[in-house]
Amino acid sequence: MICPFCNSERTKVVDKREISSGTVTRRRRECLDCNKRFTTYERVEELDIYVIKKDGRREPYDRVKLRTGISKACEKRSISQDTINEVVDRIENELRQMRTIEIKSNVIGEKVMKELKKLDKVAYIRFASVYREFTDVTDFQEELRILLNEINREAKINGN
Repeated sequence: MICPFCNSERTKVVDKREISSGTVTRRRRECLDCNKRFTTYERVEELDIYVIKKDGRREPYDRVKLRTGISKACEKRSISQDTINEVVDRIENELRQMRTIEIKSNVIGEKVMKELKKLDKVAYIRFASVYREFTDVTDFQEELRILLNEINREAKINGN
């Protein structure tokens, strides 16, 4: 591995962790020349699938695009980049298990919604407002009402 700071090929692994249920290996490395540390990730090769958009267009799946959408929803929330990467990894694993090369964009959007709802309610509402194309405050209020009902139901089940 080449050091991104000094381009040296002399690096060593100082820490290795499996993340995202063992589908990603995170390695913390140290350059033996400049002594700076950096992180690398090893994951299964990118998905060879196409996303079918609402208008019928097909485009190659793009991990960066998915990650960017989730990151925007999580802006100014206390959610780490590692956590966002784990969410993307979980969604990709679900897509792989579908065993098809064409997946509708709404399937991916619903998977993102499910993950964000568990992770952070504010990020969930932010994503929902774009994904579900809220046109006015009424749409926003309706989504909040549904979310609050679910939270109240869960609290009753858990005895809170």
